[in-house]
Amino acid sequence: MLDLRICPACGDRADRPVVSGEVLVCARCAHRWPFHRLPLFALTGPSAAGKSTVGPILARRLAGRAVVLEQDVLWTAGLRDDVDGHPEFRATWLRMAAMIHQNGTPVVLCGTVVPPEFEPLPERVFFSDIHYLALVGESATLAERLRVRPRWREWDEPRIEEMLEFNEWLRSSAATLDPPVDLFDTTDAGVGDAADYAYEWISGRLAS
Repeated sequence: MLDLRICPACGDRADRPVVSGEVLVCARCAHRWPFHRLPLFALTGPSAAGKSTVGPILARRLAGRAVVLEQDVLWTAGLRDDVDGHPEFRATWLRMAAMIHQNGTPVVLCGTVVPPEFEPLPERVFFSDIHYLALVGESATLAERLRVRPRWREWDEPRIEEMLEFNEWLRSSAATLDPPVDLFDTTDAGVGDAADYAYEWISGRLAS
């Protein structure tokens, strides 16, 4: 089974998967089977900080070494749960990334997420580590970028203000989160600079 929650022996689906090293253990029948327990890379940060621009560059530069995915592609009605932190949406992405990992290739997930939204989930056990890099910026610069976005993206003033609050919280709290979130400020940085930084940040952790 590529869905790591499902036991290939008895077919039971675990609400809380049990992992011992790089072996999954079925709580119902005690069947044990190996799996690839790889690191997940979260390229996060507020909207307009540069994730969607850097992501395609990373996809080209990391080809063959990592799969780069856009988180928002699954932001569909069925996954827009009203619970704080959107745990159903987050858990779906962790399951998806874990299935991709079974091909032996790590995932770089581009989207707004912070450790308190991933780390407590049962699916977190599928990963050896989750590394977080946030692209951030000065709030005035982000607001200007958001206001000129296409109308279909629906960036009104209340939504912009909410994103700026998240940006400021992340800038002030990143080092205290568990695990800490690394930051790269894109206010005055070019796209190439941000992509170079993210590429080196990921490459260094892939090699470790």
